[in-house]
Amino acid sequence: MTKYLFSLLLAGFLMVTSCVEETNPEFDQKSFTKIYDNNLYTIDYFPIDMVQTEDGGYLILGGRRLEDSNFTGIYLMKADKDGNFVKDIEVDESFVNPIAQLAFVNNNYYFFCMDPLTLQAQLGQTDANLENVNISATSGELYYPSAMQVDGNNFVLLSYNHLTKQSVLAVVNTSGVSSQSKAFTIGAGDQVEEPIINHFLRTGRQYPFEAGRIPGGLYYFNGFYNYTFSLVFTDLVQDDPRGVVQGIQDDGGFSAVKPLTATKFAAARFNFGDNYILPNTILNTTGTSSSVDLGGNTFPELEQNAKVKILRTVLKAKNVLVYGSNTRSKQIGLYFYDEATGAFLSSKYLGFSNPFEIAQVISTTDGGLAVCGTTYLAGRFPRICIIKIDASDIKGF
Repeated sequence: MTKYLFSLLLAGFLMVTSCVEETNPEFDQKSFTKIYDNNLYTIDYFPIDMVQTEDGGYLILGGRRLEDSNFTGIYLMKADKDGNFVKDIEVDESFVNPIAQLAFVNNNYYFFCMDPLTLQAQLGQTDANLENVNISATSGELYYPSAMQVDGNNFVLLSYNHLTKQSVLAVVNTSGVSSQSKAFTIGAGDQVEEPIINHFLRTGRQYPFEAGRIPGGLYYFNGFYNYTFSLVFTDLVQDDPRGVVQGIQDDGGFSAVKPLTATKFAAARFNFGDNYILPNTILNTTGTSSSVDLGGNTFPELEQNAKVKILRTVLKAKNVLVYGSNTRSKQIGLYFYDEATGAFLSSKYLGFSNPFEIAQVISTTDGGLAVCGTTYLAGRFPRICIIKIDASDIKGF
């Protein structure tokens, strides 16, 4: 396995703009909005995922536009517990296309990316202070990494094999070694592959690829299978899927999914631009069904085919599902549901004057929430932002 340890390129020009209502230090830590500006208007960073570090700070995995490549470069940023900028890194262009999840395993932070020449999946590793970044090639034929989720000390990785035109689901350890994998055809023909490649080049729609495992049960991925964007369940033993929830080519399917039990899920789906939220739905994991038949709560206030993030957390001593998405009014909408019943509890909208878009929503160690996203200064210049929300600021339950 080839390993790379490269020097870190510090941007050095990053400045922080904060917008808070009070100056009390305790208040600032519980609730704040930070916009990370710089004086180079051509810089284009965008967030992909965020985690809270053990020191209470925040680590952001992001992408950056490259002048000499069609792929996306890798950007990492650290902020302290109050959201103040600490450090950032532009990773060498030998590695591109970082994907969520930014995962904390055995005191290290991991993410997947790829080699722009071989297209092989690479496993990146760093620490909470961004002192070093190591990137190693994965084993096996894993190309075009698409989505990742932690399962114990391993990663469930979805990738796309452009040579065989197959979606590949694999279990990969922290050394980048794959122990299990299964491949599933996307269907024959260039028209099927074209939207997938456009996703990776960011010249087309960004599909909500996901990968994971029902706790102790089947593995799953949300991606292309048999000509359709589908939710596929597999045991990684049988060649055929154990279950498939079909979409409608690439016009319908799941925009987010979170297993709650073996068959109960929190999910969101899209259908020809419309958005539906399903906070308490039963899915057939061992048969064939259609996402269209699931219904759901329509949300016309969301933008077409909206990006959706689902967080399973505890707020105010209550098990809650938090849905985060982008509204037509260019705000970030947070929608709160009772996990046990799926009942709607409350909503909260983030954003002011400038457009805001969500990248991730996480729970924080003080019992609140933090949202990472993009805002557009003067409506034009994209900048990464963090919005910290104290639990007391969430009303309705």
